[in-house]
Amino acid sequence: MAADGPPPRRALPGPGESAEDLRQIAALGLLKAIRRFDPGRGPFEPFAIPTIRGELKRHFRDRTWDVRVPRRVQELRNTVRAAYVELALTPGSPRPTVADLARHTRLSEEEVARGMEALESYRALSLDAPGGDGGADADGASLMDVLGEPDPAFQLVVDRESVKDAVRRLPARERAILYLRFFEEWSQSRIADRLGISQMHVSRLLGQTCARLRAETLDAAPGGDTGGTPRYPGGSSVTRRSPSVVRTS
Repeated sequence: MAADGPPPRRALPGPGESAEDLRQIAALGLLKAIRRFDPGRGPFEPFAIPTIRGELKRHFRDRTWDVRVPRRVQELRNTVRAAYVELALTPGSPRPTVADLARHTRLSEEEVARGMEALESYRALSLDAPGGDGGADADGASLMDVLGEPDPAFQLVVDRESVKDAVRRLPARERAILYLRFFEEWSQSRIADRLGISQMHVSRLLGQTCARLRAETLDAAPGGDTGGTPRYPGGSSVTRRSPSVVRTS
């Protein structure tokens, strides 16, 4: 994050816990104070107030974050948030930058940046929120509409790398048949004419070659035989598309 970049929108205070929830947490702290109180050690009120306050702090620390972050980062978030509000409310002052917040809190700019990132972890946006940044969007798209999807090409890379060594060990003719069939998309009859063999022979070689590649790849996979539903490294299951073609899905 750039040192002078603007803080996120949610740096300003947002909606907190309901008063009823906080009253219940405070009541729980009061009950704990009653159970632990020893009348011989002084009055009840000075003992109960820190106990109730501690229960409230634990609630905010452990129960209210949509995305859990380390305690140190939570403390940075609280410090940065308080400093932002204090600087922003100063009459005539511009919007605080990361450098301003670092000087005010005596933290490093990296620590301020981590605290500001934690501001986005306290409350998660709904997938139905408009636009990609929580703002209004011209075409009414929701956050769900702009989220990315898993790229199937990633698994294809895993599958190709898994079978690469086994393909290198194939005889030259079998490698040529695989290349023409699956990369050039030639028909079996065309491959047969090219190699001077029958179409049935091409079909049989394809089946044998794919079975060999499948067996060698699964033997090389971590854990060996998976029993029932074989899987390539990376988790993709192995299924059949035709008697002579093996693919991953």
